[in-house]
Amino acid sequence: MEEAYNYLLNDINIKYGDSVVLGVSGGPDSMALLHLMTRLKKALDIEVVCAHVNHNTGRPGQFEEQKFVERFCKQNNIVFETLTIDDYGDDNFHNEAHSKRYNYFDKLVKQYNAKYLLTAHHGDDLIETILMRIVRGSTLRGYSGFSKVVKKNGYKIIRPLIQVTKEEILEYNKKNNIKYALDSSNFKDVYTRNRFRKYIVPQLKKEDINVHKKFYKFSKTLLEYNEFIDKIVNSKIKEIYPNNVLNIEKFRNEDKIIQQKVIYHILENTYQDDLMLITDKHVDILLDVIKSKRSNVKVHLPNGVQAIKSYDTLVLSTINREVNSYDIELNKFVNLPNGKNIEVVKDTKLTNNFVCRLNSKEISLPLHVRSRQNGDKILIKGMIGKKKINDVFIDCKIPMDERDKWPIVVDNDGLVVWLPGLKKTKFDKTIDEKYDIILKYY
Repeated sequence: MEEAYNYLLNDINIKYGDSVVLGVSGGPDSMALLHLMTRLKKALDIEVVCAHVNHNTGRPGQFEEQKFVERFCKQNNIVFETLTIDDYGDDNFHNEAHSKRYNYFDKLVKQYNAKYLLTAHHGDDLIETILMRIVRGSTLRGYSGFSKVVKKNGYKIIRPLIQVTKEEILEYNKKNNIKYALDSSNFKDVYTRNRFRKYIVPQLKKEDINVHKKFYKFSKTLLEYNEFIDKIVNSKIKEIYPNNVLNIEKFRNEDKIIQQKVIYHILENTYQDDLMLITDKHVDILLDVIKSKRSNVKVHLPNGVQAIKSYDTLVLSTINREVNSYDIELNKFVNLPNGKNIEVVKDTKLTNNFVCRLNSKEISLPLHVRSRQNGDKILIKGMIGKKKINDVFIDCKIPMDERDKWPIVVDNDGLVVWLPGLKKTKFDKTIDEKYDIILKYY
């Protein structure tokens, strides 16, 4: 922790009178960093702005945590700012919460004319992030986890605890009698990060107590290699990707590694700190779109981004959230506007409504996933005759605001072959029957 303090004091050029914004949840990590900043405030006479976000998820104790952080700030003459999130949309909760949180931080940085935004991400967080991205798949920069310093528009995000372990933070809190709140959700195995934190990271530390330093070095090395390759890509990008429009003909003339890095460049610029949303599947999707012989193709990517191929160009754009109508060709993997996914899988033992098995000889390919249309009907498996999809929504008590985004899988002739999560059609096959396509909705 003293290494982190000295870094803040001597290495990032914080000067007398500067303003610094600090993201504080009230947990042990952010409270330790907030305590460090009270020491720095006394040493340099700077303005420290504590930014607390109450995610308002209904978890017990959230408003008490807010008051707890506020009292600490009042006692230490620190500016306290807070945001309570009133509602969430249909997106993945963690993605949306992250976006709202950093948008709020960005607003405060500009409001206080701050040079730096500090967050309490530490060495164990870096290990978890790198492992999760390796397992999940990511870009070269994504595999590096997160950086100690990130340049933003007019300020920098600093993560001074990146070389500090969780144990060191807890020991610092104990030594300095720093109180903190604990989020009960951090102990639930339902969250992927918690499983890595509880079961995998401790095993790595048994092999080497300083394994966090090895991961930090690994992260720095990947970033350095990424920066070197980026220099080559940047020398070509203006020709291949002018004005954020990919020239497919020029793209195809490049070596495979340059092609991949151009795609990574596009995705990294689009998602920036949300790279956790991107996997190898999304890179493959874009490459498949580019290679497609079809003149016009549209696919959906996470967080309301769509990729549109039109003849010899490809453009990524943000979908207007007010427009619920969509039609996506289903190849290998589709991220849907409702935040869910449909994937073509090789095998599964599941037989519920979240899995569909089809025989390609009985339908017309390619398959499409689209929103509902007036008059849509479905041949429900085991029933005689057709039923209106709107009636299925009513029977299944699907809220009105979810119906327009609910995915419907149709074949190339427009025939409904599956209503994911709700109903199978007569085209669905049992495990014992003949099929060559397996779809999974999750």
